[in-house]
Amino acid sequence: MELFEELESVKKQALTEIDSAGDAEVLQQLEIKYLGRKGLLRDLFTQLGSVPAEKKSAAGQSINQLKQLLEEKVTGKKETLGTPVKAATGEQFDTSLPGEKKTVGHFHPVYQTMTDLSNIFVRLGFDIARGPEIENEFNNFDALNIPADHPARDAWDTFYLHNISGSQRHLLRCHTSPVQIRVMKKTKPPLRIIAPGKVFRSDTPDPGHFPMFHQIEGLMVGEDVSFAHLKGVLNLFIKEFFGPETKMRFRPSFFSFTEPSAEVDISCVICNGKGTGCSVCRGEGWMEILGCGMVDPNVFKTVNYDPEKYTGFAFGLGVERMAMIKYRINDIRLFTENHLKFLNQF
Repeated sequence: MELFEELESVKKQALTEIDSAGDAEVLQQLEIKYLGRKGLLRDLFTQLGSVPAEKKSAAGQSINQLKQLLEEKVTGKKETLGTPVKAATGEQFDTSLPGEKKTVGHFHPVYQTMTDLSNIFVRLGFDIARGPEIENEFNNFDALNIPADHPARDAWDTFYLHNISGSQRHLLRCHTSPVQIRVMKKTKPPLRIIAPGKVFRSDTPDPGHFPMFHQIEGLMVGEDVSFAHLKGVLNLFIKEFFGPETKMRFRPSFFSFTEPSAEVDISCVICNGKGTGCSVCRGEGWMEILGCGMVDPNVFKTVNYDPEKYTGFAFGLGVERMAMIKYRINDIRLFTENHLKFLNQF
């Protein structure tokens, strides 16, 4: 029998059997018989080598047309029978079974909060700057007006690393302020940056403290930068993150690298600043969220900025604290314990 005659015979037989298939199992066997890796159409393709050269193209085209026709017929028959079948395996799919739930990942609440905070400052014209988590003493302390005998080192002077080359001792940074020093050493004013990242302190873990957490620190330097600019930036940031009704207040404070310095409070987001019976703000109606101030002239001298020409402000906030306030979380340790029941809420 010539190839074209065999082709017509296979076509007639296949269409008849597919049309008469009464269930999915029979249809599955027919699909394997004609369209499988060892099916009849495959055999027809292997016979092309014996076809005369002038007829080979037409023969190959005819086989492909038949293959396409049978695939369409099988697909249509599957829809008619109403039971999907996995081709070439014989495995049926039971439509009465419950569907498979696909797990969709999401950002960790700390990372999401840090991204949200950073985006606000980027819209205010700040650039994002990053630096190493292992710092030398000069960038981490001395350049920030914290000499070796300064009381501020009592809480921060920790986590030193050994066997690192260089004249300076190294440690895990206790704030992201060293990033500001690195940027100012390389960049002339004006500049506006935020420095998000991981920091380390020898805090005893409790609901409000952890030895590893995240910070975002900000710095703006230029001519005639004032405390009013600082207040304006923070006011816009607070209303954007916590809502337009949130109030803000400054309290005098002390930081070795800013003068004057202040703590910033916002009206309690739980009791809306009323304070009555609120356990979060302890009845005060205010919540502390960050520290800030005007950059100390001694810091500018360290990075070769002229303190008579330039002024600037800096601020720093804890990302976990902001996330705890936003999501009403009462224990910072939950962020690192990897409990899926906790993380899947966000």
